[in-house]
Amino acid sequence: MPRHFDGDVVYSSRGADVCPRCGEPKDRCRCRSLISGSASTGAGNVRIGRETAGRKGAGVTVVTGLKLSPAELLALAKEWKRRFGTGGTVRKDGAIELAGEHRDALVADLIARGIAAKRAGG
Repeated sequence: MPRHFDGDVVYSSRGADVCPRCGEPKDRCRCRSLISGSASTGAGNVRIGRETAGRKGAGVTVVTGLKLSPAELLALAKEWKRRFGTGGTVRKDGAIELAGEHRDALVADLIARGIAAKRAGG
């Protein structure tokens, strides 16, 4: 055993029964809303809006309400950043931010994926 053991599980035969995000058994998962059964459809109140607050007037497109796992959110954000040739990030609250105005293209892309999405704001 290492000299400074931090308590993390090194091996478990319950791998399929443990939440990959919080490490708890799936029946006691604290982040169940992010790893819900709706992850395959991504269904929810998906809204695509634009924000400028705190960015010195530079606008970003924000996608909220996607019920995807953190890994799926990162992959989707990476795909969109490459497609639109822009920067972006996945926020801690699960929203995807993309630099610039991409609301119409994102709505069309999500609808093509079978996810009901709406433009938010003006």
